[in-house]
Amino acid sequence: MSGASRPVRACLSGEDLDWLGGRALCVALDLRTTVSISPSDDSGGEHTPWADAVWDFLRPRVEHLAPAPTPVLASSQAPIASGLSSSTALIMAIFDVYAPHAPRSDRVRWAYEFEFAFCNGGGMDQLAIDLGGVTCFEGRPTGLPRVAGHVAFPGEWALIIVDSRSPKSTPDHIRNVRAQQQGNDPELAAYIRRCDVATDVAWAAIGRRDLRALGEAMTEAHRAMRDHQRMSTPLLEGLRALAGDAGGLAMKVTGAGGGGALVGVCRAEDAPSVAEAIRDAYRADGSAAVVLETVAAPPNHS
Repeated sequence: MSGASRPVRACLSGEDLDWLGGRALCVALDLRTTVSISPSDDSGGEHTPWADAVWDFLRPRVEHLAPAPTPVLASSQAPIASGLSSSTALIMAIFDVYAPHAPRSDRVRWAYEFEFAFCNGGGMDQLAIDLGGVTCFEGRPTGLPRVAGHVAFPGEWALIIVDSRSPKSTPDHIRNVRAQQQGNDPELAAYIRRCDVATDVAWAAIGRRDLRALGEAMTEAHRAMRDHQRMSTPLLEGLRALAGDAGGLAMKVTGAGGGGALVGVCRAEDAPSVAEAIRDAYRADGSAAVVLETVAAPPNHS
């Protein structure tokens, strides 16, 4: 395989529940991360940040790999370090390029094991990106979570992403949550309960194509993140308020929080005007946030 492309994902409800237990809901976004083999070492190609490590991971698992990785080029339509799992999309695309003949299920599992070694988190990112569409997960302490449901995201809906331009750190966040778990923190237990219910409501809303109910469930999931786990910040709350006032859009932090991006869902026909209204509000406020319009990536049935 000379190249591979993977979507990113947004979490609509249930950050960390893929390994804490409970239900989580993710949608794959058609913002693509692309990795391609560089024609030659002197063609201007550079290794992606993860190429060497992925190659070393694969050598004991895939026959006939050379001692050194093939040079690759990478590009992404998604903002980096924004809670959209752009790093997971990149890693999975590298696995696709370096091990194209390995079974798809092996590549997904390898990507999870590779990231678990340094993040110690769950596997909903890898599965959500691989499956496309929208996926409901039931979490478990180790291994990939169970897929409780998987469908195409409603085609009449679009997604608005707000990149706050404030990065987050997933490994630091997971370390903190692991410590909460070990200490039986009641705030963590309350968060799990609220987000599990919010996921159930959001999943049912998608099935009914009830956009209002989905927005309300995402708002509840965001409030649980903010109130119990401090995953929001004053900057993110300000961006949410402006988006709500200007575009009438309910937005939620996606990913570990403490920075990163917000996600909202609206009717596809309204997306351009909603996005532009939010951009205008941010410009008037002097914000550097970037507003993106996108759609869900289609389900992967291969």
